[in-house]
Amino acid sequence: MHDNRWRKTLPLVAGAAALALALGGCTPTGSASGGDRPLRMWSGSMTPITNNFNPFAVDTATHMTFGAIYEPLFFFNQLSDEAPVGLIGDSFEFNEDGTVLTVKIKPDLKWSDGEDLTAADVAFSLGYGSNLDPDMVSAEAPDDTTVVITYSSAKFTATSLILGSTWIIPEHIWSEIDDYMTETNPKPVGSGPYTLKSFTDAAYTLEANPLFRDGPPKIKEVQDIGIDSNQSSEDLLKTGKLDWVGQFIANPDGVTANGRISTMNQQQDPTVIMTCADTAMGCTGAQTDPAVRQALNIAIDRAAISKKAFAGLSGESSPSFALLPRDEKWLGDPALATSPQAPDAASAEGILEAAGYSKGSDGFYGKDGVAIELDLFSPDGWTDYNDAAKLISAQAAEAGIRVNARTVSEAEYWTPISTGEFQLALYGLTQSLVADPYSNYDQYFTTTASAQVGEEPTKGQNYSRYSNPVVDEAVKKAGATQDEAIKQQAYAAIQTEIARDLPYIPVVLNASQSFFNTADFTGWPSESDMYAAPLPYLSTASAVILTHLSPVTK
Repeated sequence: MHDNRWRKTLPLVAGAAALALALGGCTPTGSASGGDRPLRMWSGSMTPITNNFNPFAVDTATHMTFGAIYEPLFFFNQLSDEAPVGLIGDSFEFNEDGTVLTVKIKPDLKWSDGEDLTAADVAFSLGYGSNLDPDMVSAEAPDDTTVVITYSSAKFTATSLILGSTWIIPEHIWSEIDDYMTETNPKPVGSGPYTLKSFTDAAYTLEANPLFRDGPPKIKEVQDIGIDSNQSSEDLLKTGKLDWVGQFIANPDGVTANGRISTMNQQQDPTVIMTCADTAMGCTGAQTDPAVRQALNIAIDRAAISKKAFAGLSGESSPSFALLPRDEKWLGDPALATSPQAPDAASAEGILEAAGYSKGSDGFYGKDGVAIELDLFSPDGWTDYNDAAKLISAQAAEAGIRVNARTVSEAEYWTPISTGEFQLALYGLTQSLVADPYSNYDQYFTTTASAQVGEEPTKGQNYSRYSNPVVDEAVKKAGATQDEAIKQQAYAAIQTEIARDLPYIPVVLNASQSFFNTADFTGWPSESDMYAAPLPYLSTASAVILTHLSPVTK
């Protein structure tokens, strides 16, 4: 479970003490029905949880800010090709050339403070802070339920980003906030199914929003808990003190054997070696040389990593960053369907030597008297990532590439990633919301989604600091059309560039395991009704699931 909204951490002992306090009133398995207590979940927060409910503070706000409190207009189920589900929104349509988007919202909506939620709030939100698309010309509300957004270029392919990833905020509150990025918003007012009841740095509790448009959810309280390791979470699941987590567990049968907890595994999110890639963006280190990244890419043994670090539960990732087979029609070159699964140390050495590197007496490569020495880090407690990093270090050494693997606290993990002051980090990319990789390319690979080293990206999640004008142009081209042939051509160009440059080196398609309490709560997604991915760390999807649940009466 490695979502980009994990929080700061203390050492495990301190976290465990705080957790004991947070769960002090919890009852053991079977002694209380779901209706008698909060549903307890772990969305990935470590202790101390930051008291921040600012939907623009993507890297520091609490997870339940996104979907449970603040909502987008529509919910896009990333596991389905079906039309999006209206949340605040009711319907939408583009004009013929894709430059004007008209959205109808549902009538008689309320903010959680009782104020009316109207189209004026939506228009305000679309033009506010980091929500603002530089191509947006205007956002107008001709009446209380209609929003008309005009762009300077076609936005067909960006539909899921505009409608499914833009958080709608109340104008009467946010128009008074001077600095939207530093605001912590401790008393959030949103449109979602829950409101904030209480907060500590060990856990925070949400309660059902009585003004929610569909009526208050049947799960009256939800508690999101800070936990400092996968093992602690697994232990709490087994002892009945957690109801819902999404994490890697090598032996899921040990958790599900008592019949209380059920599990699913959707292999969808790529785990990658993220590199600070581009010297023009301020990156430094040997990893800025594409030859070094290419050599590392074929030096690692992905089959061994999958087996030893992920217990064989992961899938094969694609350097195209399309989710296969879902996105198969968008794959330009079949050779890019999967990354090499077996290592090829000889070819890795050949790449380095062709680029001017030579092997020293210690068996490691360098150039001009400077050895390749790369720092690879992952967060304490992410056991699958920690094990994978050790394997990558050993496998790279077989090809003469020195990679030093280490673990860090979460604060030490997120700060350098946000500012670009790193060389290599194990990282989890999230998959596109729809059966189309456009949002991945737009959010992770474009220059506008990045920032110079020392600055934090605000228009996307291109933490690799990758900048490629061919990719930038192809993303714009794909976003401006509904013609599948033109999009396929644009995606093929993108895939060729990113598979060669490797700013993110694919490792595995992550084992996205979810575990949820079916003894005390009903209404979870199932194989026959996968209305949302059952991972508690996903934005919006987790809130949608909470609105489907009911407590079991015993």
